[in-house]
Amino acid sequence: MSQNQDSPKCSLRIWVDGDACPAAIKDIVFRTAKRRKIQTTLIANQSIRVPKSEFIDAVLVPHGADIADKKIIELMLAGDVVITGDIPLAAAVVEQGGIAIGTRGELFDDSSIQSRLATRNLMDQLRGAGVETSGPKPQSQKDVQTFANQLDRMLTKLTR
Repeated sequence: MSQNQDSPKCSLRIWVDGDACPAAIKDIVFRTAKRRKIQTTLIANQSIRVPKSEFIDAVLVPHGADIADKKIIELMLAGDVVITGDIPLAAAVVEQGGIAIGTRGELFDDSSIQSRLATRNLMDQLRGAGVETSGPKPQSQKDVQTFANQLDRMLTKLTR
């Protein structure tokens, strides 16, 4: 896969963990990719429809635990932006020098990712011990707006 040949304006890429990415977030990413001319790739283990654009494509990976996550880590470069709601993937992105943005607009960085990872692991342990925990709240319009603002802020900073 070529890196950024279609995008003379911008060398960074956006990678999207496509399997669980909400439609509203994908729509924002698609509009942003076209407007800013940033190569954007969705990685998923199921077929995902993407708009026809020289800046947007999708990569289908086999089904299996964390295969899409591993593919994103394999393909991304330091400084690339990764959109994901998966905390372990976000931690791996940050560790590799990438920028991880959650689907609710959270910016994961060195100072925030370790506490988020610890909380996620604790909740996994509780669920594994049979404790009922509530799942994530449904995504709100405020979450979508927070995501759009964070993505715009980060891309503006990275493309100056």
